Amino acid sequence: MAIAALAALTPPVALAGSAGADRGLNTEELKRLVHQDCGSCHGLTLKGGLGPDIRPENLTHYDPDILEMLILDGIPDTAMPPWRPLITQEEAQWIALYLLNGDAQ
Repeated sequence: MAIAALAALTPPVALAGSAGADRGLNTEELKRLVHQDCGSCHGLTLKGGLGPDIRPENLTHYDPDILEMLILDGIPDTAMPPWRPLITQEEAQWIALYLLNGDAQ
């Protein structure tokens, strides 16, 4: 709960256009976002918690575009929030591929 409250108080970070490799994205900041912000519900090791296990071996049935949409728009009537107000579509696409491929990206 404290992590979620802290995340809500933290202003959105300008991830796109920051110093970073992939397409101008700050991939280290995006990895941190996945493990800390997504991890607050999906478990810090992404093995599940309030939300399901989101490690690559458990996401094989997801198309990257569908996963990107779920990240951006959330899932109504569930605890999965929409991230569209906080991240760009390009960042959501990177996160979807990161979740599907792990650190091998």
